[in-house]
Amino acid sequence: MEYLSLPPGLLTASMAARACGVKPATIRDWVRRGILTRAGGSPKRPYYRVTDVTEAMLAAKPSRPGQRGVTAA
Repeated sequence: MEYLSLPPGLLTASMAARACGVKPATIRDWVRRGILTRAGGSPKRPYYRVTDVTEAMLAAKPSRPGQRGVTAA
């Protein structure tokens, strides 16, 4: 269930995922990894600032050898 009305400049996890072209699980992963921070809401229905989502989308994502999609040099 989505919020009926959010203040301007805020997105739900599903809205942020749609804006970034990723799945909502990726948004939750970015939060877990410290790439994105919540701007409020409840633990089950957080929301995020548009500027934070944009920065997270453009941020370099740390990777490690052996991770899927990463080739060892």
